[in-house]
Amino acid sequence: MSLLSFLLDPANWPGGGKIIDLLLQHLWYTAAAVLLGAVIAIPVGILIGHTGRGSFLVIGTSNAARAIPTLGLLVLVVVLLGTGVEKIVPVLAVLALPAILTATAAGIGGADREAVHAARAIGMTEGQIVAQVEWPLALPLVVSGLRSATLQVVATATVAAFAAGGGLGQLLISGQRNNDYPQMFAGAVLIAGMAIVLDLLLGGVGWLIGRNTRARRAAAEAVRNQAVSPTNRSEAVT
Repeated sequence: MSLLSFLLDPANWPGGGKIIDLLLQHLWYTAAAVLLGAVIAIPVGILIGHTGRGSFLVIGTSNAARAIPTLGLLVLVVVLLGTGVEKIVPVLAVLALPAILTATAAGIGGADREAVHAARAIGMTEGQIVAQVEWPLALPLVVSGLRSATLQVVATATVAAFAAGGGLGQLLISGQRNNDYPQMFAGAVLIAGMAIVLDLLLGGVGWLIGRNTRARRAAAEAVRNQAVSPTNRSEAVT
């Protein structure tokens, strides 16, 4: 039997819990977990990066998340609370937190200090500095953190099936149980394909944002250089 037989069988693609349903379920788990992680991590990362305080939280969160046994935590949640999206997604969101939090804090904290000082000098509030100066400069790095978090959640969402959570991991479990290698192969290919597609999409978004940010920096630098050029100084003196 060909390893592609499960993927190429038209009967496996319509509804009824087949490939399309499992694919959409896996994508939903991923999107919801990354979104939940971003809602928590981005504000905290902005606060840490802007104030320069609480860096230990970034390090501690990253180390703690890496040490958590995902499958064990999922099984524990299912045993205590039962199955369902609302039970699985928060566990997967824990994995998305470190990459987003670290990238946001680093991006905000690494924003051009001269631009920040200039913004304060013209009377901008701290909120305006974050929104109009630091956040636009940090955005490419934040997208990079979202990209890393998405890839990690896509891969780890596979184990949600072991906790009766569904998703493409069901193909791996069902295939292993029935010694159906084409089904297992289909699950592995689809998970890898989803990860590649999402990585390319987020990489493209990051490239566009980075290009726009570089253009802004170049324009600001040109204006700054023109303002301090010898010609302008002599005209100001005259």
